[in-house]
Amino acid sequence: MKIGSVFTIALHLTRLSLILFVFWLTFGWNVRKARKAFEKQLILQGMAKKDAKRLSANYVKLKNEIMSTLKSSFLRRI
Repeated sequence: MKIGSVFTIALHLTRLSLILFVFWLTFGWNVRKARKAFEKQLILQGMAKKDAKRLSANYVKLKNEIMSTLKSSFLRRI
């Protein structure tokens, strides 16, 4: 294998890793914002804060399931 090929592969893997890391950060941040907005709306409608937090926990569970699916899909391809 030529050194140029190895360098190109390393460059592409680095770029892919960076893109996946940015996706992970962005996705986590957006889920957090959505969860907080959902809680705020429930509290404004008169729901107890504890119950609003319990309901909004589903956002985090769903995010974790999606990330787990993506990780397992990515790892199977390697």
